[in-house]
Formats: sequence, structure tokens, C-alpha cells
Amino acid sequence: MAITAQSIVHRVVDILQDTTSVRWPVSELVRYLNDGQREVVLYRPDATIKSATVACVAGAKQTLPTDGAKLIDVIRNSASAGTNKAVRMVAREVLDAQIPNWYGLTGELDVVHFTYDPRDPKTFFVYPPALTTTRVDITYSAFPTDVSEPAAGSTYDDVSGNLDLPDIYGNVVTDYILYRAYSKDSEYAGNAQRAQAHYGAFANALNIEVQGTTGVAPTK
Repeated sequence: MAITAQSIVHRVVDILQDTTSVRWPVSELVRYLNDGQREVVLYRPDATIKSATVACVAGAKQTLPTDGAKLIDVIRNSASAGTNKAVRMVAREVLDAQIPNWYGLTGELDVVHFTYDPRDPKTFFVYPPALTTTRVDITYSAFPTDVSEPAAGSTYDDVSGNLDLPDIYGNVVTDYILYRAYSKDSEYAGNAQRAQAHYGAFANALNIEVQGTTGVAPTK
């Protein structure tokens, strides 16, 4: 069950003791919420993981769907347009050294390998080059969808939409919003420390979640 953006903002205004949204307008808190979602994905790309069958373009160079932030894996040739064979990652340097002209080879329906450079996270290359009929099944991290900002003068009751992250990140995003809210008033006594405490809780929760995920992940 998706956690609502309204419930997050309601929790925040209670903590800020600003339920009438005078000091921190609700539209501002929703902007912080959207920033927080993106910050989570920056550190945890798997928080918005998606699976998709991608229609390749002719050639070696391929790109993610329009909502793609980072490639996670290229799994196989799609059963809808090929032999369903697995695709394995290979270092680009290996292909470059052994088959220097591989980028320009004649395209084939099934690909065997893919290469990926995290410095160019929305692009990957396939070997042999693809045809326009080639389809591959991939997993990727998607950009989260923003929650719509309510009109000026709104209260938390006017916030609509859901958090575009799994429910377990509800408290994480709450801490991020509070970090940004207290940073706005950091000239007041104690608020700078409160801001840093909430950002520390945000970052610490993400790190603990990584440990929890890897601790129960399947192993060989």
C-alpha cells in the first residue's frame, strides 16, 4: 500500500508545530519532499527499480527509457523477439582490444554481451550490435515522479498523490524535509543542530537499510 504524501506532510507540520502552515508553506514542504525522493534515489538507485523490455535501435549504442536514471542490469534477450538467451556484462576494454571494429559490425537479432560505464549512467552498448527488431529485458533505476505542489495558502489536507518510493522510505523522506525546513531557520537557536540531526538520521537510515538488504540477499 502506497504511503500518501499528505501523511508525510501532516507528520512534518506536527513536528514543526506549524499546523496552519504560516512559517513553512505547504507548497514549500512538498518541494522538499520531491527533493528528498530524488536524494534517496541518488544514494539508493534500487529504491525506484523497474524492469522493462527495451526496443533497441540499430547499432551498438543503446539508451534507457525516458524515465531512466541509471542502468542496473541487462538480463537477457527478450522472449518476445529472439532466443531468450542470457546477456552477460563484459569490460569494454576487452572488446576494444580483441575486436577493435566491433561497434560497426553487422547487427544481429540476439546480443551476447553488454558494456556499461557508470559515468554515463543512461547509456549502454551491446555486442554484437543490435537490429531494430532486437529486444532486451533490463532493470534500471527510474526518476521518482514529483508530487504536485498545492496552491498558495493550502494546508496539509490539500496535498494529494503518493510517495513514489516504497513505504519503508517514509521516515527517511520525513527526516529530509525536516532537515530542509530547519535549515531555512538556522539563524534561530538550536535549528542548525536540528537540521544536521535530521540529515544525519536520513543518511544513517539509508546506510542501515543497505546493510539490512544485503544481509538477507540471496547468496551463492
